[in-house]
Amino acid sequence: MAWTRDEMAARAAKELSDGFYVNLGIGIPTLVANYIPEGMHVTLHSENGMLGIGPFPYEGEEDPDLINAGKQTVTELPQSSYFDSAASFGMIRGGHINLAILGAMQVAENGDLANWMIPGKLVKGMGGAMDLVAGVQRVVVVMDHNSKAGDAKFLKACDLPLTGTHVVDLLITDLGVFEIDKKDGGVTLTELAPDVTVDVVRERTEANFEVAAGLA
Repeated sequence: MAWTRDEMAARAAKELSDGFYVNLGIGIPTLVANYIPEGMHVTLHSENGMLGIGPFPYEGEEDPDLINAGKQTVTELPQSSYFDSAASFGMIRGGHINLAILGAMQVAENGDLANWMIPGKLVKGMGGAMDLVAGVQRVVVVMDHNSKAGDAKFLKACDLPLTGTHVVDLLITDLGVFEIDKKDGGVTLTELAPDVTVDVVRERTEANFEVAAGLA
């Protein structure tokens, strides 16, 4: 049985550590905020100029001026701070963000990432994705393993416009978890979702990968 979106987010939350500064991309990554372990101090960063993002507001308590980079309404915390986008991107480009958890349209076996546009479709721009994958210390991608049409999204090489090359460290899909050696090359399947077999993963994956010892 494949992982649900919430289960994928919960698995991604295991990559957090106490004291981390973390940027969450739109889509499934935003759910990671719901699974930060109790007692762990993690500060969420948003490219539009906010450090210390609180949980999503209850219905009727939204502040339209308080949004994240994905234009979702959020809440503030006692320690929240605000600044212009230049300072926000300075934090990213300066290597001060420990972890980015992002969504994707495609990931390649060498760690290339495509997550910002499909040719022919109107988009507003790349946003902060290119800066994030180049500036943060570690990049985790969370995405569905296949498209709605059933096409593989974990590929030998991306055919959509790239966000960055050799940038993805860990890929979490609804089928399992892959560690990507973006420096020396190589992919290892390290975890499987419940009732998902290695054969199923192979059938639904174009990328080449090894299987961790002991993984059924």
